[in-house]
Amino acid sequence: MVSIGQQSTIVEPHLHIMLKQVGIREGLRKFGEKGNDALLKELNQLHERDALLPKKKEDMTYDKRKKSLRYLMFLKEKRDGMIKARGCANGRSQHKYTTKAETSLPTMSLEAMMMSCAIDAREGRHVAVTDIPVAFLHADMEEDVHMLLEGTIAELVIKLDPSLYRKYIWKTSKGNRCCM
Repeated sequence: MVSIGQQSTIVEPHLHIMLKQVGIREGLRKFGEKGNDALLKELNQLHERDALLPKKKEDMTYDKRKKSLRYLMFLKEKRDGMIKARGCANGRSQHKYTTKAETSLPTMSLEAMMMSCAIDAREGRHVAVTDIPVAFLHADMEEDVHMLLEGTIAELVIKLDPSLYRKYIWKTSKGNRCCM
């Protein structure tokens, strides 16, 4: 099941507001149908871009199943009151067989970003911010990465296209639904 206790707090000092990100169970309890809709919207982005290519458990080797990454989802309420879902792979299990360089994204350091902001301000530049939906799907990958969708996530993905996903669902020994 998705880890429920995981949460993080993002502090935006310029707004003096604390935004709390919560796991699925807590998020659905707190946000109800709005949380459910946000989760479906996030999963639908993956579905529409053909990023969810289900596999039968029996068609995968034990090694591939073991290396599958758990897909985690979190909910948070944005400043405007909108509920936003965010999904990510739990890549901790990859540490056993890959290097950090192979699994890390090239991101800007905080120092470089602050320096760029200072230069922009000093030179009076106009700055625009944009968002690329599900940006990670645009990355070139050399090998397949198998994701394990569990519990609520597996149940929600069935709602996106029951005729496609239902046949790939199985139950664990604990009775939780799963999908790869």
